Amino acid sequence: MTTSSPDARGREVVAASLHVSRETLAKLDVLTRELGRWQAIKNLVGPSTLNQVWIRHVADSLQLLDHAQQPGAWLDLGSGGGFPGLVVAIVRTERREGTTHLVESNGRKCAFLRHMCRLLELDAIVHEGRIEQIVPTFEVVFSIVSARALAPLIELLGWTNELLRKGALGIFPKGQDVENELHEAATSWVFSADVRQSLTDRDARIVLVRMGQP
Repeated sequence: MTTSSPDARGREVVAASLHVSRETLAKLDVLTRELGRWQAIKNLVGPSTLNQVWIRHVADSLQLLDHAQQPGAWLDLGSGGGFPGLVVAIVRTERREGTTHLVESNGRKCAFLRHMCRLLELDAIVHEGRIEQIVPTFEVVFSIVSARALAPLIELLGWTNELLRKGALGIFPKGQDVENELHEAATSWVFSADVRQSLTDRDARIVLVRMGQP
């Protein structure tokens, strides 16, 4: 095994248990290597998570694909250092499942996202700007909308409700406060939510959202 990742054990877990192809694993190696190289300058992820990058970020992102069975355009909001957006784009490019759109307001992080999309030749587009300004401009019909560690559910639905009404599935990883977020969101929105256990954190959940009528 050749990898410069400090989280070699995490890489082994991903390779053995998440059934990624050899090509995908090689691209994930490049992603984690470049993340480490850029981190000192751009501060792309929490510094304390870098030594656990394969579990904390890569595996945590990969598991979202298990909940997205339909092909088509995928929109990732607040893509930051590329999780889950770049990981999703790596897998979906190989599978030819559709374009992945990454929205990020931080210019330094957008530079990294664009660098990785070019380097890995991903079927992905980076959109730089604020979510509330960019999302209304999309003419794409999205199959999936995701956001990881970005905002409370009530805010996510405020940004994405029109996309969800058109049939997109919302995939939103959440922490242990998920029930409170669901109750709060239900005061403003009518939606159905399927709450799944995270594979990478026993206290975390993945909320699958379909939007109902207002």
